[in-house]
Amino acid sequence: MSCVTTISTVWIQYNQKKAKMVNPSPGIAILGAGIFVKTQYIPRLAEISDLVVLKAIWSRTEESAKGAVEIARKHFPDVKCKWGDEGLNEIMEDSSIVGVAVVVAAETMVEMSLKMLKAGKHVLQEKPAAASISEIEAAMLSYRIISADTPCRPIWAVAENYRFEPAFVELKKLIAEIGDMMNVQLIIEGSMNSSNPYFSSSWRRNLSGGFILDMGVHYIAGLRMLVGCEVASVSASTSHVDKTLPGPDNITSNFQLENGCSGVFVMVVSSRSPKILWRVVGLKGTVQLERGVEGGRHGYMTTIYGEGGTTRTIFYPFSGVTEELKAFFNDISDTSKKEQEPRLSYVEGARDVAVLEAMLESGAKNGAVVPVPKF
Repeated sequence: MSCVTTISTVWIQYNQKKAKMVNPSPGIAILGAGIFVKTQYIPRLAEISDLVVLKAIWSRTEESAKGAVEIARKHFPDVKCKWGDEGLNEIMEDSSIVGVAVVVAAETMVEMSLKMLKAGKHVLQEKPAAASISEIEAAMLSYRIISADTPCRPIWAVAENYRFEPAFVELKKLIAEIGDMMNVQLIIEGSMNSSNPYFSSSWRRNLSGGFILDMGVHYIAGLRMLVGCEVASVSASTSHVDKTLPGPDNITSNFQLENGCSGVFVMVVSSRSPKILWRVVGLKGTVQLERGVEGGRHGYMTTIYGEGGTTRTIFYPFSGVTEELKAFFNDISDTSKKEQEPRLSYVEGARDVAVLEAMLESGAKNGAVVPVPKF
């Protein structure tokens, strides 16, 4: 019996090794060495190190790059340290690096992504897709031109982990159970105070729309995924109350979905009582998704309120970053696929920004109804 087991194990390992030779793990580089790279990208990549080879980490400065590489080498001992213009050029010219994760300041993210795409690299760019609709439109035009000049179209993906969180994926499947939608509510009471590691981030403070745009695209992504349709128009009121934050730091917006349903989006950037909640009310029931903690694990509590007072509650731990990375690596490992993962598409990221920008525009116009641009 032990002999049979050993032969079986060897055969499985042989087939796995053979498959690996046919589709070797893609080599990638990370551009950026900030908080999110150190606390999310490197640990999440370590969880799926069998799917990818981390070849290099780049930053503008040598000190910053070395700090991130030191952490990464615990899991990827051969990762190289790159910095400055010379290091960036080395990454672009390295044929073993087929994809890059662009995790830099939002003001330079699109420029950096387009530079990598032009060099033939597949790109996973952190959200937001861009700082404005005008930048998005110019970026999409540049991408079309680059794609036309490149034999193998490079993938441009936007990292939006909310679209990959199991809570959103599973709850979206149950939306049909509640019948026709009657109302949608998003209540966001954030915790962007001095104890938050991103509080002092200079680029987020200088970004048009500030923390509302940077944080808000996550919540809009969750909204659009759950309801399964686009936001048609918005009317919003904004204010600036907490002077330690860039303005505006509060927004309340009515929105109209293309399916005729209306809803409200309330976002307070920094609150003493943090709360993040999505709630969709239908004729036959209600679904609710709320950020929470269970057994020491952070994630989402999903609740389905059905007919007759029935309720079902399931907790889903966070795993969206890991799942989006796996999807991107799957795409760049098999570019022969007719369609890449749609949840990662640049257009999806653009649509999130479009909703937030329309809300901010409406707030600046004292609540005027603003249509959301379509892509």
